[in-house]
Amino acid sequence: MPSTFSSTPAHQTPSAQTGARHAAALDAHAVMEWLSSDAGPRLLDVRSPAEFATSHIPGSYNVPLDLLREHRDELRNHLDDEVVLVCRSGARATQAETLLGATGLEHLHVLNGGITAWENAGGALNRGRQTWELERQVRLVAGSIVLAGVLASTMAPWAKWVSAAIGAGLAFAALTNSCAMGMLLSRLPYNRRDEPDIATVVKALGA
Repeated sequence: MPSTFSSTPAHQTPSAQTGARHAAALDAHAVMEWLSSDAGPRLLDVRSPAEFATSHIPGSYNVPLDLLREHRDELRNHLDDEVVLVCRSGARATQAETLLGATGLEHLHVLNGGITAWENAGGALNRGRQTWELERQVRLVAGSIVLAGVLASTMAPWAKWVSAAIGAGLAFAALTNSCAMGMLLSRLPYNRRDEPDIATVVKALGA
């Protein structure tokens, strides 16, 4: 079913719209109602495996963004129904929508506000071992580097430019809705433990 319509309110369930195009971005309540219907969408969670293990929507599939980026053409052949993309806040899911959309897929949607909005709306979550979300890791690393640069600048004035570079990077990340530091941190073993391979993902989607 194609994916965009402008007349449906954000809170209204897409499944109630017979023959209508689904909004590309859906709020948590709309996704909940859609999942409760007989023709609910697939949920692809593009966060890191560690974040997914911490908490995820029941029935969702973990397809980390890096894996999706590398194998998007192969994934396209196994996504012939409606898909809702999920991350923590919506930023990575939006990137995933762009990547999959470039392969010709049209039935793509993003969960507005991600897992955070889902939890705030009272949505069910499967919880496992607790780990820090990627955005929290970014704040820790960026803040630590800025602080270290400021302190070091009292001895070596050039160190202040390290802090300036991090500040510029964060501003660029906000403007482009991307995060290079987050992508680097997502590749750490801490975040990649239990990462699925493409064969496992395809098998799960086929099942």
